[in-house]
Parts: sequence; C-alpha cells; structure tokens
Amino acid sequence: MTKRKPTHLVYSTEAGRLCPQCHRPVLDCGCGKPRRPASGDGIVRLHRETKGRGGKAVTLITGIALPERDMRELTRALKQKCGVGGALKDDHIEIQGEQREKLKAELERRGFTVKIAGG
Repeated sequence: MTKRKPTHLVYSTEAGRLCPQCHRPVLDCGCGKPRRPASGDGIVRLHRETKGRGGKAVTLITGIALPERDMRELTRALKQKCGVGGALKDDHIEIQGEQREKLKAELERRGFTVKIAGG
C-alpha cells in the first residue's frame, strides 16, 4: 500500500484549525457566513470601562457592523493610532486606556457616526 499525502493543510500549530474551503485560519475565514450586522441604530458608541480590570480604564467600541477581516484591520489601525494595545472581542473592540477623543476623531474620519457614551 502506498501512503497518500493530504492535498491541503488541515491544522497548523501556528494558526489552529483551518477552513476546508479557503485553507485560511477559521477566525480569519471570509468564505463562510458573513458577519451578522450589529443590531441597533448604526451609531458607533465609545464606552469607558474599569470594572474587573483593577481600576485600569479600557475604551470599548460597539456598534460597528463589518466583516471579521475588516474588523481585525480596523482594530489594528486604531491601536496604532493611539499607540496602545487592545483586542477584538466578539462584537466589540477594546482599546487600552482612556482614548475616546482620539478614537472619535479617527472613526469619524473613516465615515462612521460616533457618539461618546457614558460619563
């Protein structure tokens, strides 16, 4: 019997599980179902949160309805603009620190309608 080599990579220790159609990491896959549009009124809201973070402030960006890949690119660009870290979580972006004014200016420049929520 001869051994057959797989025609494509199924799993990578670097990226994890890969999509069987496009062979990209599942989290970065664009061929599956499109991202569910954000429910609401189409306004991007900037929140400041400190709960559960040892008193450190984090700016939350909610209400952005973009595909996964575009959300990742936007997250990366916003982190670079503010010069801080952050993360993309489920349906919102977290940026470290109190960055609401910088983020508002940048998101409005990109064509979003932005409101600063909370105090």
